[in-house]
Amino acid sequence: MKAAVWHAAKDVRVEDVSEPSPTKGWVKIRVKQCSICGTDLNEYRNGPVTLATRPHPATGKQVPLTLGHEFSGDIVELGEGITGINVGDRVTVNPLIVCGNCWWCRRAIWNECARLATIGLAWDGAFAEYVTAPAYGCYKLSDTLSYEAAALTEPFAVTVRAAKLGEVKPGDSVAIIGAGPIGLLTLEAVKAAGATQVFVIEPVASRCEVATKLGATATFDPTKADPGREIAKLTDGKRADVAFECVGGSHAKETLDMAMRVSRRAGRIVMVGVPEAKPLEFDFLRFFFHEKQFFAVQGYVDEFPAAISLLASGKVDTSTIITSKIKLDRIVPDGFEALVNAPERNIKILVSPE
Repeated sequence: MKAAVWHAAKDVRVEDVSEPSPTKGWVKIRVKQCSICGTDLNEYRNGPVTLATRPHPATGKQVPLTLGHEFSGDIVELGEGITGINVGDRVTVNPLIVCGNCWWCRRAIWNECARLATIGLAWDGAFAEYVTAPAYGCYKLSDTLSYEAAALTEPFAVTVRAAKLGEVKPGDSVAIIGAGPIGLLTLEAVKAAGATQVFVIEPVASRCEVATKLGATATFDPTKADPGREIAKLTDGKRADVAFECVGGSHAKETLDMAMRVSRRAGRIVMVGVPEAKPLEFDFLRFFFHEKQFFAVQGYVDEFPAAISLLASGKVDTSTIITSKIKLDRIVPDGFEALVNAPERNIKILVSPE
């Protein structure tokens, strides 16, 4: 079968690999759609970052590996001992592979499993015709939910968790820093949680336009105006109840500082973007004297059902966020390279092996 295999930075090859078979407790899925995640893009540009470079203790796998962990498809084969799902079921998958026995797993804090692995990073992923996954990670889809929308369940679950950790309530004002895929999905999640004012901070004009279309109260280009002062004008001087940092990477120092400045005294800051793997400075004195609260989002725990329900309800506009659909054979030029070279035109790109 065809699969997009990571060999090195800027070296992802669509090549023939062996078709996988499910072991006990696992299923085989025919992939319908798989979305390119910021993590996939980072591995393409700068990897290995989180890819397993030696045999992972949970899976035994290491690079070269097939990327892809945001996906939907059909179950075509069951391993031994599986109940509750059947061949032919339409599913999306929580890609976390957990041990089930460590201190965190026993307390259902799955995203902090001591031996955590992820499909597409420590197990062959879904930029392929078929993928295998643990049955416990599979969630059935209603007939009304498209494969395209369902492929965004994984990143949307991250933002549903972000809204939950940030304790977004009806009537809250929210600031979102970054209008990439995660920032825009955070916009959808906080709206669903009842936020009445949602301010988006983003320097790329086309992404601000998308945020406006999705219901942002106002957007601000931080290179042209002070977002904190502008938000203060619209909130009676209070500023945002909750600020979500959705950029991460090499910009995390600046964007975390911005989150400090756009959030109110005794407000909440949620770090959704993944920063670089190095110490991060920020204005701790402001944080201390303004008695702010800080939360970090590392994936999801039990947010998949809520995310699927919201997607199926039609309250989340995925069609505006999905800017391109491509075939697996074109994943490098029309997928990774398009996201690298034209971020103003591309947000979420879906890849189909069919």
